[in-house]
Amino acid sequence: MSVLSASTQAAVEETLVSSGMLKQVDLDKAKKEADKLAEPLFGYMIKNNFITDEQLTKANAIVSKVPYVNLSSAKVDPEVLKLLPKDIAERYMAVPLGEMQHKLVVAMLNADNVQAVDYLSNRINRPLKVYAASEAGIKNVIKQYGIQLSTSLDEGLKKGLSEVGSEDEFDKSDKQKEKDAKKDEETKKAKTIAQDSPISKALSAILEFAARNRASDVHIEPFEKEVRVRVRIDGVLREIMRLPKNTEPALVSRVKILANLKIDEHRIPQDGGFTVLVDKNAIDLRIAIAPIVWGEQVVIRLLDKSGTSLKLEDMGYTGRALRTIRKGIARPNGMILTSGPTGSGKSTSLYALIQEIKSDTTNIVTLEDPVEYKMEGINQIQVNPEVGLTFANGLRSILRQDPDIVMVGEIRDKETAQLAVQAALTGHLVFSTLHTNSAAGILPRLLDMGVEPFLIASTVHTVIGQRLVRRVADENKQSYESNEAETQAIKATIGRFLPPAKEQVEAFSKDLGYKSLPLNNQNAYTLYKGVDTVDTPGGYKGRMGLYEVFEVTEAIQALIMKRATSSEIEKQAEAEGMVNMRMDGYLKALDGRTTLTEVNRVAAEDNA
Repeated sequence: MSVLSASTQAAVEETLVSSGMLKQVDLDKAKKEADKLAEPLFGYMIKNNFITDEQLTKANAIVSKVPYVNLSSAKVDPEVLKLLPKDIAERYMAVPLGEMQHKLVVAMLNADNVQAVDYLSNRINRPLKVYAASEAGIKNVIKQYGIQLSTSLDEGLKKGLSEVGSEDEFDKSDKQKEKDAKKDEETKKAKTIAQDSPISKALSAILEFAARNRASDVHIEPFEKEVRVRVRIDGVLREIMRLPKNTEPALVSRVKILANLKIDEHRIPQDGGFTVLVDKNAIDLRIAIAPIVWGEQVVIRLLDKSGTSLKLEDMGYTGRALRTIRKGIARPNGMILTSGPTGSGKSTSLYALIQEIKSDTTNIVTLEDPVEYKMEGINQIQVNPEVGLTFANGLRSILRQDPDIVMVGEIRDKETAQLAVQAALTGHLVFSTLHTNSAAGILPRLLDMGVEPFLIASTVHTVIGQRLVRRVADENKQSYESNEAETQAIKATIGRFLPPAKEQVEAFSKDLGYKSLPLNNQNAYTLYKGVDTVDTPGGYKGRMGLYEVFEVTEAIQALIMKRATSSEIEKQAEAEGMVNMRMDGYLKALDGRTTLTEVNRVAAEDNA
């Protein structure tokens, strides 16, 4: 339920009492106790059993003059649920109940939200008859979607699943495949059959849906009684369907066949990959399969190169960070290291650096696992541990090829770290990544790997930390003034980067890479938010990076020699002018590229 105005709240209180759902004496008591605890009245009353959520929803519906329906134990026909896609139902907390006089009857949590009602009506191209229902009631109906698929999915998926046989048939098929795997000829036959199978069509539809909706990965997760399929769009996982449990063996086998993995191996993790063509764009897929309690979990990572810009500015690098990076890549030797969690765009950053400096006069060699972006004019090597081609062995080989620039996909162990340092010491410019929480954490991490402090201090000269945040969707983007809490947070986080006077705006803005920054003494700041639609969930569309970049100066080298902590190094870097990830995010929020909420989610203060 949305926040109520004072007049509406008073009317709801009166309705609760007049309808007999609440006694006046209990209302007075609840008011006193809620005021004492500084809690919202209705929230306090529900928590302490003065009223139920259903009673509050009913009273609010009476005040709003909207019909009410109790869905707490309702059962809705699966055919009716198809009238409203599940993703829309979840986003707007609205569920279909049936048809009445050529209108679709829909129950909503915020039934008096005219804009939401109009959007839903236009989205499904049907007039609506709206009822009010509680959150619990609506969630009860949403659970009933079961394996119903979103209408945004390819029709081929629905058709494929309708052709799926019984559980016994799948079990039989899976057992047969295990037997066939022992013979090459029979395995080829199994592959041929699988290409035209219903499950093959289902998998194709899932991958097409993921690719067309800019998903970074697909998760196929088996449970005791069903299989859940989720996709990660703009960094947030979203469930798209639930499949019958009996589809799991065939679905996993199909993935294994495409990725050239062992279809009869269910005990150990397997990794592989293959390429699919969606809308004439080649998309590389990285496959990771792991055994879990209820079967085998499949994670498919999508690497779509067509929509990725490798320009530093487009990726979100600005001002001081951009200047520091360009200074670093202009050096003939040393190390440039980037850090961040899995999926934070570290490899993409390194590719962008290579893209900026590659030329006919330089020999650039990369060592990757896997090769994520195939680049013209670059010598790229794929790590293959099965034949002994590890990062360490590959790096030894690379150094005999007289490269100017070496990119190591990831420093994972002591041997690789030491070899990378040696390469930097012998006149090469080395790019690589590590998994740490911040840029400053890279240097102590190398110490932990056994690299001597003097070697780190003399080779590492540029350090990058990064995260990805969702962009505010440009479609119908709205501006608003920050509230008191947001204003104080902005001043506390980036106050020192904002100009104190109008005549200093240009200089401060140019230094940080923005057109125009607000003053640091304003009572409120202009922020932006997107409109929540199916195409722009939460008002976001796409992602960009938050960065912190610093140069290893003499002062930081001294800290490395003392084996200083990451927090000590970070403080020194900030004292020398580094903009950390949280600060970078707040500046981008003022520029209308993202929101404070999104920045706080990704770059919390203790991780900044």
